[in-house]
Amino acid sequence: MRITSADVLVASPGRNFVTLRITTEDGVVGLGDATLNGRELAVAAYLSEHVVPLLIGRDAHRIEDTWQYLYRGAYWRRGPVTMASIAAVDTALWDIKAKVAGLPLYQLLGGRSRTGCLTYGHASGAELPELFDSVRAHLEQGYRAIRIQTGVPGLGSVYGVASSPNAVAGADAGAGGSTARYDHEPARRSAVPVEEQWDTRAYLRHIPGVFEAVRNEFGPELPLLHDAHHRLTPIQAAKLGKSLEPYDLFWLEDVTPAENQAVLRRVREHTTTPLAIGEVFNTIWDYRELFEEQLIDYVRSPVTHAGGITGLRRIFDYAAVYQIKSGVHGPTDVSPVGLAAAIHLGVAIPNFGIQEYMKHSPETDEVFRPGYRFEDGLLVPGEEPGLGVDYDEVLAESFPYQAAYLPVNRLLDGSMHDW
Repeated sequence: MRITSADVLVASPGRNFVTLRITTEDGVVGLGDATLNGRELAVAAYLSEHVVPLLIGRDAHRIEDTWQYLYRGAYWRRGPVTMASIAAVDTALWDIKAKVAGLPLYQLLGGRSRTGCLTYGHASGAELPELFDSVRAHLEQGYRAIRIQTGVPGLGSVYGVASSPNAVAGADAGAGGSTARYDHEPARRSAVPVEEQWDTRAYLRHIPGVFEAVRNEFGPELPLLHDAHHRLTPIQAAKLGKSLEPYDLFWLEDVTPAENQAVLRRVREHTTTPLAIGEVFNTIWDYRELFEEQLIDYVRSPVTHAGGITGLRRIFDYAAVYQIKSGVHGPTDVSPVGLAAAIHLGVAIPNFGIQEYMKHSPETDEVFRPGYRFEDGLLVPGEEPGLGVDYDEVLAESFPYQAAYLPVNRLLDGSMHDW
């Protein structure tokens, strides 16, 4: 079943997305997500100029061979642009294969291991009353686990804290200048990134009290998560993990920049708080030391940035050897195509942990028309053949690309810091 066309579709319904649409000689269409926040056009160019010409005429059923061809066949390997491009091809081919089989994708991955994927939502507030209101709003929507992000006294904008606390939780994701509330996706449409300030000592003093207050308000049973977003040194991360132990976190995420994996040993030595790492990792090689030394508890890579279903399934199988579970990155900068792929994979793998879920904007859902559903705190895949996501190209064309960037971070003395 030969590939006859592959189209790279860039649109901005709520935020910028890059979608690959592969069509076979039999007219079967598969979709893949290639979105890379703030670098969307780089991936679109890589696909259009270097990958699409290689796909025409290839057998769409040869998923593994195509993956190896695009990964091993390119001398310059790895990296987010390359792996997002490979992910889009891989996901689209799995979508095609499942449609030809007449089955939802998870059936080709071994069938169900669970009813649906437990999710966590993103609650935030500049101060405790706003944070409590956000937690309650997410619980009312049906979330069973909640990520807690809060403002820090003396700082302005802080990662993960909604831009408009008085807006409705779960509304427009707000990428690119919208004033609607966001709980995760802070990209803003501008020619250059917005600059934010950071003070680590103030953060470390403030956060334990926030979790004490949340536990006092909502009790011991609610699973709570927190994202440090790569901002801490190893000893600062160890201190934070230890200080949060009384509040029984489900996980503490991205405590320190991930490039130097050996530093996680120091964090692990000092705290029993579970650790989640990897949303910026792209291949199985990025995890080897972390797995073999059991330095983390949850894998954060998304399908979209880790080489697709094929690439991420390998990572999860490797993780399972060390009793490490999935915790797939699922913000609004992963399109409904990428989220659907994660849901199909999540219901099939034996070592599923939790799935991040930030609801997409209404415009996004109108363009992609996803078949999965959110019910009782779970994301459940649709039963239609393939991924269960369509793409309305005509509607998408009414949302042209607009440059948008994630912020950058500076310390109070003006020096650059990890955002």
